[in-house]
Amino acid sequence: MQHHIQLRNVGKHYTDTSILRDVNLAVAPGEFCVFIGPSGCGKSTLLRLLAGLDDVSQGEIEINGRIVNHLPPAQRNVAMVFQSYALYPHMSVFENMAFGLRHQKLPKAEINQRVAEAAKVLKLDVDDLLKRKPRDLSGGQRQRVAIGRAIVRKPEVFLFDEPLSNLDAALRVETRVEIARLHRELGSASMIYVTHDQVEAMTLADKIVLLRPQSDKYKGPSIAQVGHPLALYHRPANRFVAGFIGSPSMNFLAGTVSSIGPQGVQVQVGGVSCTAAVEPQGLSNGMPVTVGIRPEHMQLGEGPFNAVVSHLEHLGEHSYVYLKTDDHAKALLAKTQHGHTELRIGDRVPFSLPTAELHVFREDGLAQTRRLSNPNRMAA
Repeated sequence: MQHHIQLRNVGKHYTDTSILRDVNLAVAPGEFCVFIGPSGCGKSTLLRLLAGLDDVSQGEIEINGRIVNHLPPAQRNVAMVFQSYALYPHMSVFENMAFGLRHQKLPKAEINQRVAEAAKVLKLDVDDLLKRKPRDLSGGQRQRVAIGRAIVRKPEVFLFDEPLSNLDAALRVETRVEIARLHRELGSASMIYVTHDQVEAMTLADKIVLLRPQSDKYKGPSIAQVGHPLALYHRPANRFVAGFIGSPSMNFLAGTVSSIGPQGVQVQVGGVSCTAAVEPQGLSNGMPVTVGIRPEHMQLGEGPFNAVVSHLEHLGEHSYVYLKTDDHAKALLAKTQHGHTELRIGDRVPFSLPTAELHVFREDGLAQTRRLSNPNRMAA
């Protein structure tokens, strides 16, 4: 497969501090790739390396068949949209969008045509918006101008650095939909998008790149897992991915392998035997493991486990029920599929852990491969 972007063993460090390590990644033409991860994992740094705003410490960055490590930003044919918009306050919308094209000394007619086309795509061609100054625009309009300034350059790659973080909740949703529509209309241009917002990542991405921060305890490759959003959600490669992807995050319980059979792996959790539909490779009887289950898969009302409701959160379409058990210091979280629950704080409630929904992680954090009952959960 042809790739617009290839990163080979890319790393970035400052003196003795490693920010990125052994980043290997391929992004195809037209692909929407989202970088996500906790603070300090290097996602914005990786975007700056692609843009040429920072230099790599080791490895190669290839864009459309060219090694670009030593090329300045202007020669990489990429366009970056910043969190802060970075518009010229004394220029009109039209002048902001045309500024880079004038520096390329393009004919006036072509500049006018490119700005008009971008303005139409971004709905900036109404109410004399092109004549206004940035101070006269809303936050969402300013962000569209910043995106328009990138579009008129007709780059091979768009780079977005948390472009929605300065917008209020309603505008974030509206602009997220606009960016998805823009991606479809632009076709072959690849987009790389940095965000800390999992909703943006899950809804926009063709491919998620989850980055893991370097620390005293972890000095491995920065990429924890790459794949379709639903692949990371339903088949996390390790406990770090399982704990990060999903909001609220996965519940984790300590367990011990008791037996291995054709239906899966039997695990003792708090004195109760559970069956997990996972492949047994690498497991043996008596091995300590961690069992994981997402809040929406906890089944309340019947089952071999018991807990006390320690807290409730009602959010309209669903509720969160916090469960305190005798065997686990941290409360477990269950998500009901309806906004109303008859439970009250202090109630004792039984619950079960469905076989098909359990994840199992070894002591090294690696996940056992799950036998998914619904193949549609796994996207290519």
